[in-house]
Amino acid sequence: MVYDWIERQRRLLQPFAFWAEQTADPWLSGAMLSWRDLLLALAGFDPLGGETQRTGAGAPVAAARANSPANAAAHASLPLAAAAAGAPFAIEAVEVDGLTATVVERTVLDTPFCRLLGFERRLPARAWTTAPASEQQSVPQPGLSRARLPRAVLLCAPLAGHHAVMLRETAETLLRDANVYVTDWANARDVPLAAGRFGLDEHVMLIERFIRALSRTELHVVAICQATVSALGAVALLAASGARAPRTLTLIGGPIDAHLHPTGVGRFAQAHSLRWFSDAVVDAVPTHFAGAGRRVYPGFLQHAAILAAHPHRYTTLRSAYFTGVLTGDRAGAARALRSLREYASVLDMDERYFLDMIDIVFQRAGLARGTWQVHGRAVRPQHVTDTAVLTIEGDRDDITGAGQTHAALALCSALPRHATRALTIALCNHYDLFSGPRWQQVVHHEVSDWMAAHAAPVRAAPPSFDTREPDRAPLARHHAPRARHACGPSHRSST
Repeated sequence: MVYDWIERQRRLLQPFAFWAEQTADPWLSGAMLSWRDLLLALAGFDPLGGETQRTGAGAPVAAARANSPANAAAHASLPLAAAAAGAPFAIEAVEVDGLTATVVERTVLDTPFCRLLGFERRLPARAWTTAPASEQQSVPQPGLSRARLPRAVLLCAPLAGHHAVMLRETAETLLRDANVYVTDWANARDVPLAAGRFGLDEHVMLIERFIRALSRTELHVVAICQATVSALGAVALLAASGARAPRTLTLIGGPIDAHLHPTGVGRFAQAHSLRWFSDAVVDAVPTHFAGAGRRVYPGFLQHAAILAAHPHRYTTLRSAYFTGVLTGDRAGAARALRSLREYASVLDMDERYFLDMIDIVFQRAGLARGTWQVHGRAVRPQHVTDTAVLTIEGDRDDITGAGQTHAALALCSALPRHATRALTIALCNHYDLFSGPRWQQVVHHEVSDWMAAHAAPVRAAPPSFDTREPDRAPLARHHAPRARHACGPSHRSST
């Protein structure tokens, strides 16, 4: 088995990492610190922590510091030694309207295949007399008015080969608006066979369960990449059942209709049979893991595929790190390598889920065609009446094709005009949609404005203001609502 062979090679690398650590200090202790740091980073150690702390492939990632940059460099340099567990989120505090709120992380729900992680803001007691109204609504405190529900954001991370920590920056930014709850998907190799199967149906049902668990809040759902399909499916099923609906659903860069302007990813998925994928890229988990025997799409293959398909992101992060090291900008180097570590935190996906995504989403486009069922329940987005839907795409996205995400608005045909909106971000690739300057300066502001505009139920009067701010309007193109149709191609029109 390839998986077993890869694991053997990874274990063989551990003594070499130890040797590099032992030889670096005596030979380089008198050299320039930047070159010492450079070689230590290449060898897989942490040059920024004051002492040389081993955080290489053989060390448990959970025990490593949140800003363990060389661990990320080692993972990025040696795919065979890629992280087996996700890096920690380690969000300790955020700024909320000029006030510093500490962040408490806790597990809200724990299931074999996913944890619902909660990141909840807390301000010092003395700050509550001057705290902004939005903060008081977001963090329930004794004695505060209960007239409005506390605001919460469910951030649906994609199960596409990365740990949810890749959305650390996304979660940290959204914490300015509300408490944030993240779907932290498990590495399938750590899930025993006794836990049962995990396909796209189970994926949708978990998101549905999480929405129900947060129903006592003013809930806003934000879904990214492949998670958009399951999130829209879950909201549609909840609407059909008459359950309490989230106030808004924001879909970012996801394949709602993968047949529209397919990219290389979509074309590859459509050009090969499910049998080919099962034979070529699926393997059994080796015996020394808890999920031994479970058939998975291994994370090391995903890591290699990502580096091959998007080398520019990897090289940009690596360049930022080494520039920081060589110029003495330790803070900049730490930030770049934290991003590298998050980018390299890959996981195994259960074979059933992996093949379901290819079959239902990319090959048959079941959601867009109205043929998708989740455990016998038809998924009908036209049942959505109480959730405002915002779709966001990047004009340079080479993973999700143009119009694939905006297609959701035509499917949600029962929503009034003021409750739907399509937005395309200029000069923006796939990863820019949820990280970096475009996310910080444009996308997040649009999402925040959308949540604020629809804090009340959809059936209330539409907002009477323009949520675009003048300084960022040129970077965003707002599209007229699509013609209401169940399927078929459509073209974007700018207004």
